[in-house]
Amino acid sequence: MLTALLLTAATAPAQPDSLSGDSTLLAARLVTAAIERTTHRVTYAPAYHRLPYPGGDLPDSLGVCTDLVVRVYRAVGVDLQREVHEDMRTAFAEYPDRWGLTQPDPSIDHRRVPNLRRFWERQGAELPVSHEAADYRPGDLVTWILWGYQPHVGIITDHRSIDDERPLVAHNIGAGPQLEDMLFDYPITGHYRYLPGGAD
Repeated sequence: MLTALLLTAATAPAQPDSLSGDSTLLAARLVTAAIERTTHRVTYAPAYHRLPYPGGDLPDSLGVCTDLVVRVYRAVGVDLQREVHEDMRTAFAEYPDRWGLTQPDPSIDHRRVPNLRRFWERQGAELPVSHEAADYRPGDLVTWILWGYQPHVGIITDHRSIDDERPLVAHNIGAGPQLEDMLFDYPITGHYRYLPGGAD
């Protein structure tokens, strides 16, 4: 399916919202990394942990939804810990004021969904929220609000639901990384396509 996506992107006429070749390849790499993450056994670990910077991470056996996303981007050469922290250093007042912080904290900032949302917005990666499955492409990021209060994030993959109506999502909702048909199970709060140039 991913091969078909790449061939279509290479041969189809350019469309105003189509991805460039480099972006399509990066999206494909993100999907591969996201699916690979679902093979890991991870215990849900929302507690604060002091991490080295840059490149700091919890042990691979621990994590939450944001850690899955951060690890997927690291697998393609993008360090969201560093990128979010550096952006917060220059524009701290633009980020959510929900945790009583007076300055950025590179151990936790990239592990909070509201911060990731603001970062992607500031990078021009925000897309309209839609109830049409076709609007969500492999490699896109989606955020939800769970149970009316819990922010959540996952990555759209090229795998499809049994009825072929929806893309499956790689995410960690508490039981470890999963590949699930849950795109429209909770209210969607954000839709992003973050494909920075220069990824290794």
